[in-house]
Amino acid sequence: MKKFVSYIISHLRIVYLIAIMAITVTLILIMFPNEFGRVKYEYTVGSFWHGDDLYAPYDFTILKPEEESNKELERIKSESTRYFHYDREAREKSLAQLEASKLRGQAQSLARQIVSLVYNSDGYYNLGDADMDLGSHPVVVLEGNVGREINQSKLMSPEDVKKMIAQTIPDSADANKMASLLIDSILSPSLVYDANRTQLELDSRLSQASFSARMVQQNELIVAKGQRVDEEIALTLASLEDTESNREMAEFDVTLHYVGQALLCIIAFVALYIFLKNIKHPMLDDIKKVTFAFFIVIFISAVVALLVRTNPELVLIAPVCMVPILMRIFFDMRVALYIHIVAVIIIGNMVPNSYEFIFYQLVSGMMSIITVRNFEKRSSFFAVALVIFSTYSLIYVAGVLSTETSLTDIQPERFLIFFINAILTLLAYPLIFLFERMFGMTTNLTLLEISSTNTPALRELSQKAPGTFQHCIQVANISEDIINEIGGNALLAKVGALYHDIGKIMAPLYFTENQNNGFNPHDNLDSEESAHIITQHVRDGITLAKKYKLPAEVTDFIRTHHGTTVTGYFYAQAKLQHPDEEINIADYRYLGPTPFSRETAVVMLVDSVEAACKSLKIHDKENIDRMVDNIIDDKMAHNQLNNCPLTLQDISQVRSRLKERMMSIYHVRIAYPVKAN
Repeated sequence: MKKFVSYIISHLRIVYLIAIMAITVTLILIMFPNEFGRVKYEYTVGSFWHGDDLYAPYDFTILKPEEESNKELERIKSESTRYFHYDREAREKSLAQLEASKLRGQAQSLARQIVSLVYNSDGYYNLGDADMDLGSHPVVVLEGNVGREINQSKLMSPEDVKKMIAQTIPDSADANKMASLLIDSILSPSLVYDANRTQLELDSRLSQASFSARMVQQNELIVAKGQRVDEEIALTLASLEDTESNREMAEFDVTLHYVGQALLCIIAFVALYIFLKNIKHPMLDDIKKVTFAFFIVIFISAVVALLVRTNPELVLIAPVCMVPILMRIFFDMRVALYIHIVAVIIIGNMVPNSYEFIFYQLVSGMMSIITVRNFEKRSSFFAVALVIFSTYSLIYVAGVLSTETSLTDIQPERFLIFFINAILTLLAYPLIFLFERMFGMTTNLTLLEISSTNTPALRELSQKAPGTFQHCIQVANISEDIINEIGGNALLAKVGALYHDIGKIMAPLYFTENQNNGFNPHDNLDSEESAHIITQHVRDGITLAKKYKLPAEVTDFIRTHHGTTVTGYFYAQAKLQHPDEEINIADYRYLGPTPFSRETAVVMLVDSVEAACKSLKIHDKENIDRMVDNIIDDKMAHNQLNNCPLTLQDISQVRSRLKERMMSIYHVRIAYPVKAN
């Protein structure tokens, strides 16, 4: 048991991946409606049949169109007979109720006249509020086992009684009072509605009704390969689907159905994992990013599933392109494309007309990824929405032309669906900020916001440590330039460099770039105290980063820009001052960690080179070259670049670019040899 627990702990990341994949697959299967045993052919009216010749596997009937069947059903219901039983004692009951009532004199006389008129008709019925009108239904009155059909015009209803009283009593209030008393308390129906007999009659008529158009014989050709699917063929295919579905239901295994659906989803996710593993993408090492990717797949699946359950014809309203947009903003193009492909394949397996759905989403998704390649302006969202609408529209028009060969068959409402889809895609913009907070990730949009020198942190740095502020701007510009050349997130490098030294706000005068009056406070401190103050600016920077709520990716530059190097000047000074004592080098070392990305490594090198070159008394090519080489070689010798993905070729490019930038900053000109005449 201990070995098993130990194995789980040591492989916790893999266990988490399996668990979240299982949860995602389960939720997808639950969300989408499952038509168990449902046989479905892929076709649309007006398109061409892409399969082989289809013959009837057995005899079956073609059902009438749904509209025609509904009309037939309504006709049968409207013509069904209403059955009543005749109560011969109804008149006597009513007269007895009248005698027992409080009506006296003229009112009683009037009531007696009305009762007499009611029962002199062929019958009085009261169906209650549920059915006050018999409509056009035939009426049959049963007396014992003998029934006779009666003309509705000769029957009396409560509405007829009210009209009769209104004609007799001119005052409407008195007329209403008399009508309520007679209908509710005195008049007893001579015709009693027989609901059971009426329903039996209706069921009999429905069972005898035929909703079939014609019979298809076994081996009869239904549709040939390449034949256009017209309304009649579509009706035949729909009838065959219903017939085969009913047969399949008898042998359908729900468990195996779910297992098959789950396996299809798992295969897609495993393919995605293998791809990311093969390219060694860092996303797999970050639980938050993995969770975010699965969350987006679940989110868009829920939207599509809701539309499928509500109205499958509106499934293209679902803004599926939000998946590649969000993935591209948080990750790179490759991850965005592959996650989008996996999501579309999984969802496409659950929706009607899978081929059409997958084609629309794959093409529009790829166009979205290309459009958001440099997503650094709000206007880019509207550009993406326009691209999505245009892509959907072009695909639809091309599809109509390929099947109908005429633009007259274009349905304008489809463009409305595409427009709504594009508008809903704009919701990706507010969702970016929500997901940043939920999953603790940072996008270029956020980096752009905090790259302004007007942010509270940089404004305070410029006021309290102006020399450090200018140093940070210089490092930011050079770092951005180098990352653009060797590859990486140039914006992240720039922003990280802007904030890497904000810890110097706490003690600005202890750093040479802020000392402009000749006074150096380190002259009054011993070496260990000075080293502590210098290294403390990293810890102070982390504290300020939390105060100003800087993203974790930016805080990483503060932690790593000195790595685990030693404050060499004060360490050497301590050894000179105390030659007989053993100096603890740990007291002079930064806590680290060392850089672990291309961006943090470049900022470390640029920071060191930019600061060191300022200390040169003579800024010529030889001195700058020597200084740059010494600093980079020293970082490599002390293993400061071991944990970052910079290659030797990258370092060579950084070295060369740094020399060029330093010479341009200090206006160093190369002396070219002069040819003798």
